[in-house]
Amino acid sequence: MNPRQQAERRGHMAETVALWFLRLKGYRLLARRFKCGSGEIDLVMRKGGTTAFIEVKARSAHDDAVIAVTSKQSKRISAAAAAWMARDARAAASHCRFDIVTVSSNLRPRHIENAFYGDR
Repeated sequence: MNPRQQAERRGHMAETVALWFLRLKGYRLLARRFKCGSGEIDLVMRKGGTTAFIEVKARSAHDDAVIAVTSKQSKRISAAAAAWMARDARAAASHCRFDIVTVSSNLRPRHIENAFYGDR
């Protein structure tokens, strides 16, 4: 398996860990790997009246994972979120936010709510 395949596999595992972690916190999955022409969102989830657009990052340390979400990446996530809200009236009419879930090498997740603003 080449390094790119290994990284992709590690990313899918981190998404699965993040998904179950958030489900245990009461979030409901709306979409996984939502893609549109302007970007991609790892997880779109809802809890109560809040829609969360979640970027999942797997790194050996949580701080490294947070730093890995660049300004360019956050803009692409924001653009994809706008596309999501254009087709989901409930999300468009309610509170939305951008979160990051970091997954460390021992598969321990950490959820950071309001991790960035969409226009960063």
